[in-house]
Amino acid sequence: MCQVDEEYNGLLESPVASSATKKCNKCKETTAALVLKPGESLCRGCFKEHFVHKFRAMLGKNRIIFPGEKVLLAVSGGSSSCAMLNQVQEGLGQNAHKKLRFKPGIVYIDEGCLLGQSTEKRQKTMAQINSLFKMTGFPHHIIPLEMVLNLPPSVLEPVHLATDDPAGSYKEAVDHFMQSSPVHSVDPRVDRSELSALTDATNPQLIAEAQTQTLQELFSRVKTLTAKEDLLHTLRRHLLVSTARTEGYSKLMLGENCTRLAVKLLANIALGRGAQLAVDTAFCDPRYGDIVAVKPMRDYTAKEISLYNYMWNVPYVFIPSLETKTADKSSIQRLTESFVVKLQVDFPSTVSTIYRTGEKLQTASVTEDIERAPLKCLFCMCTLDTALASLRPDTQTKCGAPCDQQDGEEHCQAQAVCCSHKGGDSMNLESLLCYSCQQTVKDMTSVEFLPQYIMSEAQRRNRRSQIRHEISEFLLTEDGDSPSIKADS
Repeated sequence: MCQVDEEYNGLLESPVASSATKKCNKCKETTAALVLKPGESLCRGCFKEHFVHKFRAMLGKNRIIFPGEKVLLAVSGGSSSCAMLNQVQEGLGQNAHKKLRFKPGIVYIDEGCLLGQSTEKRQKTMAQINSLFKMTGFPHHIIPLEMVLNLPPSVLEPVHLATDDPAGSYKEAVDHFMQSSPVHSVDPRVDRSELSALTDATNPQLIAEAQTQTLQELFSRVKTLTAKEDLLHTLRRHLLVSTARTEGYSKLMLGENCTRLAVKLLANIALGRGAQLAVDTAFCDPRYGDIVAVKPMRDYTAKEISLYNYMWNVPYVFIPSLETKTADKSSIQRLTESFVVKLQVDFPSTVSTIYRTGEKLQTASVTEDIERAPLKCLFCMCTLDTALASLRPDTQTKCGAPCDQQDGEEHCQAQAVCCSHKGGDSMNLESLLCYSCQQTVKDMTSVEFLPQYIMSEAQRRNRRSQIRHEISEFLLTEDGDSPSIKADS
């Protein structure tokens, strides 16, 4: 943005010629059909080639997805994720250049319960999504958000697999795949007659009314829209990771584009997630261990995606969210989005500048820390950026939260399972959360409706921490001596 005079020299002073009279900047022959940005006009053919190449190049240069791997595409029905689905579908075609060789599946999470939608409205949306997915021929899973209440505590434990894969490296994996597959391999898409067995049978009618009410009660306890969006993002990601593990997928493909990541970077700084910026905006997110999340659409702006979907009739479904029809100042995320989008109108390099700044945060040490750090946030599963609160058995409540005296009884202000109130179970959520997730919990009037898998994992971690504290004098240090021996010496 600081180089606006250099980048747009002449373009701001002289009227820009209409795209109908300009030639394509790439082929120099065909009349331009669109203008991506000042000074970059492309015809239909060159634009499609540019769009497809960018997607294949993003996957090719990172070499994260190996041939034959099962990849779960998280599709929300929006323009960005549907464009990603379209690129995967074309890349797996028989006549595709540099054909993709992984095995895709699709997952959609229905969040209609949080919007107060009726069962009929949710069924109508699911029918639209189902028809969209059936056209691809890929196995797909349509899962209501209420299913997050049934997740096991193990979803919060990163699973690190041993590196004894016979593929060893990407090149060896390609050779192994080519040797084990015929030259004219069968399209990895499944037969349409098998989709009924692969599609989840869950729908609003099969979800217990109690689960819907519990989830609605949970979000009704959250005071701000900022905290609601953050909590929804956390639960949605837990459900995606659990689905990938259950169905045998090793990669999770997300549809976040360049514009969305630019907004996310600034919003995360405002939310106190500075320590997690590199992981949240990188192409590869390894925080879950065995399930690696990738973002192949991160080089596309929202404008590029909209133009591509319009020109090649890529179908997508408009689905409202918590932010729909809200004011700019209703949440930090919404305000940041409004700021970036409005600034982009006058300064077309805004999104790319923010995005490229975020790319500089991608360091090797970040990945190593994520994989090796033993202490992870209970919600976002990133490395804790706060000091752990020590357990104090001599305090009024072992959970560390203050208590009020009401009717002669103690009541924990945290509204959590407290060791002095609930049979000796210790629950100090804040000590298990990063700074930003702590702010989300503080915006909740009660945590009693949090999913059971979160509460169970918190109890387990607190018990381990308390036991470790009790036996700390018997543990050996790195030099082989116990703390008590070192103190005596």
